[in-house]
Amino acid sequence: MSKRIVHYLNNFYGGIGGEEKADIPPEKRDGKIGPGMALEAQVKDVAEIVGTVICGDSYFNENVESASATVLDMIKSYNPDIVVVGPGFNAGRYGMACGLVAKAVSENLGLPVVGGLYEENPGLEMYKRYGYFVATGNSAGSMRTAIPDMAKIVKALAEGQEITDGYVKKGLRVNYFSETRGSKRAVDMLLQKIAGKEFETEYPMPVFDRVAPQPAVKDMSKARIALVSSGGPVPKGNPDRIEASSASKYGKYSLVDIIDFTADNGETAHGGYDPVYANIDLDRVLPVDVIKEMVAAGEIGSLHDYWYSTVGNGTSVANSKAFATAIAQDLLADNVDGVILTST
Repeated sequence: MSKRIVHYLNNFYGGIGGEEKADIPPEKRDGKIGPGMALEAQVKDVAEIVGTVICGDSYFNENVESASATVLDMIKSYNPDIVVVGPGFNAGRYGMACGLVAKAVSENLGLPVVGGLYEENPGLEMYKRYGYFVATGNSAGSMRTAIPDMAKIVKALAEGQEITDGYVKKGLRVNYFSETRGSKRAVDMLLQKIAGKEFETEYPMPVFDRVAPQPAVKDMSKARIALVSSGGPVPKGNPDRIEASSASKYGKYSLVDIIDFTADNGETAHGGYDPVYANIDLDRVLPVDVIKEMVAAGEIGSLHDYWYSTVGNGTSVANSKAFATAIAQDLLADNVDGVILTST
């Protein structure tokens, strides 16, 4: 008997629209849509997508409780055996929505959930224990590998197989009995560490990037300062087409002829916050007007001729590091003493 699947998608993959449609409330449609067509083609021998639930990313994340309840009711109305979410890749809001849907389905319906998210998506870190999430690439460019990986999990579930590999582990704790008690194992590890010998921890710790702060600028009146932002400030029209989320690039723009930002010469490319006030006066994100006043008053020595901009919304750590390395080299070449880094 073919298993029944319900597929959760956001406004973009549901075919409704882009950022301008991110505030749509949940709606449901019979059958498959968008990525669901490719997914069903690979699982049609054992399962079919009987319904698709769609919700705007902004709406879901701004109305978590009501959106979760409504989406859950819509999913339940199709009487599914399996629920699929995404893939959401590295889209922050979409990833969070996929995770929240997985949590609601797991806790309230007790059904298996299959999804796909990039390893740095916050939705994966927070909600991976509620579903079988395969690791995807950073963007929709990896759709051709994400769908087959998700299909393998769906088929295994539909056929009643035990899922032991092929997804990001849920991180569930399982009891086991050891021949030695925990206190002795801990002391043994400590003694090995003190002696400089190798030991294997029972709880691997995450590795965090730590950067030592630089010394304070000694004299701001003689310092050369640069402006860098992850808030998406760009010239009017976003000439480099920096993405609203999951940025793959940064922009470098001249400040030589800009004394003050207005609605005519600047805007934000960022898709993770309300852009209205930033688009009216971009100085709210990048304070060029105030900095140039301070330079004229002798409070700051000089301002670097360019500003650098990207979007922090869902942008991967790997891309962020690459942007930072390139920008830093540019600033060092111009003998910049300090950077004012703004976000949203």
